[in-house]
Amino acid sequence: MKVFETECTFDYSWEEVTTANWRKYCPWNDKVSHVTAVDTISRSVDPATGILRTERIITCQQSVPRWINALLGGKEVSHVYETSYVDPVNKKVTMCSTNMTFSNVISCRETVVYQPLKSAPQSKTLFSQDAKITALCGGWQRVKNSLEEFSVERFGQNARKGREGFEAVLEMSRRVFGEQKEQQRREQMLS
Repeated sequence: MKVFETECTFDYSWEEVTTANWRKYCPWNDKVSHVTAVDTISRSVDPATGILRTERIITCQQSVPRWINALLGGKEVSHVYETSYVDPVNKKVTMCSTNMTFSNVISCRETVVYQPLKSAPQSKTLFSQDAKITALCGGWQRVKNSLEEFSVERFGQNARKGREGFEAVLEMSRRVFGEQKEQQRREQMLS
């Protein structure tokens, strides 16, 4: 098993990050062109806790090395199952995802958490991400190691691109929501 871990701070409030999170895979984010579709399967709110639970299928398309195509059979389209929990009381978003494609050969379990930064809870959000990647093809330790190493490297590349793109989404969201608020303020003044 190989592990990928990272943390960073977004200079945006938890509310801004949580709202923009639903636009992470939109045209504003040109860094995640490998994500071709996001389908929401279910969404519900727990009446006792107020926690929003959402299940989604994320479809990705990207090339893989020839040796992996030869080993696994050349699919460039893959699917990821994601479950997210938005806890408005404790100001915490937890997103858990796992690969559906090639899940009998490799397991990738990712957890992402967004929560207010303790030193600046009103204006900054801590982003934590970890992924546990395990090749399940028995017996061939060298192949398993190569598959895990490639997967962790690709995961890291996509994570960096994803963070860069999400920064653009956050910036655009702040601008657009700011413009909308200003427009509403002007309309109220005219009323």
